[in-house]
Amino acid sequence: MNIVITDDYQDCVRHLSCFKKLKDHQVEIHNDTVSGVEALVARFQDAQAIVLIRERTIINRELLNCLPKLKLISQTGKIASHIDLDACKEKGIVVMDGSGSGTATAELNILLILAALRKFVEEVNRLKLGQWQGHLGDQLAGKILGVYGFGRIGKQVCALGKAFGAKSLVWGRQSSLEKASQDGFAIAQSKEAFFRQSDIVCLQLRLNAETRGIVTAADLALMKPSSILINASRAELIESGALEFGLKQGRPAYAAVDTYESEPVLAANHPLLNLPNCLCTPHIGFVERDNYEAYFGIAFDNINAYIAGSPQNCVN
Repeated sequence: MNIVITDDYQDCVRHLSCFKKLKDHQVEIHNDTVSGVEALVARFQDAQAIVLIRERTIINRELLNCLPKLKLISQTGKIASHIDLDACKEKGIVVMDGSGSGTATAELNILLILAALRKFVEEVNRLKLGQWQGHLGDQLAGKILGVYGFGRIGKQVCALGKAFGAKSLVWGRQSSLEKASQDGFAIAQSKEAFFRQSDIVCLQLRLNAETRGIVTAADLALMKPSSILINASRAELIESGALEFGLKQGRPAYAAVDTYESEPVLAANHPLLNLPNCLCTPHIGFVERDNYEAYFGIAFDNINAYIAGSPQNCVN
């Protein structure tokens, strides 16, 4: 089968142990992202199968109309709104997904929290510039760690925060609050109370129509003047422009973000990169070796199962 893997930014997929699962196929790997139907058609025109790395490439009806050879799409991780599932179904294109543990993303959240609290990057840069200590940092122990969303990753962040001595405070859907309470974590009385009480707000929501823009400028204005916001989930969870505005107003006092509305961010072309109170990382939450072995291992197994006549993990 002719397989195309796109958006492999680090050119790492071919070096994974699980890549051997595709040894009997013709595989074409691209290390960049292209947009626009014309460019995507040129990339996928001979593909019988496409392996997508999360939501880096949008597969819509207009594109699918130009890909008559395409038989299946194997998604690393869970399917989101970047694939038109109805159009795939109409055209007989099978879409399959898989899942990872979420551990790598949960760990990155804690890394961003600690780096923000201790002004870690700033201190490293000061030393490289020939300077010595410049900030008085804070510890995580004793802080109120607000976790918005209590899914797989949110639950892990709460547990990791507890190990550091933080007091987790959860907000989200009623079902999330019930699960958090059952696991022994405190729940906020309201969304307003959540933002007012948290020393650190960590967003752990999936992006969908209900959660897009769910964090507003008014929410951020409620945060403490010493507060930190962490977003390693999706940039669109925050109302457009609200975080930049809030950081300039000092609420939150600091932010660490790993996701952006349009990716990849190149040539330092994003307003948050110019703010001294924002730590920006290039969407590396899930980009970790064990996680990739799991994600791609399932994606490649899905392809081989389809060829063997026993499709698995189908979503359409």
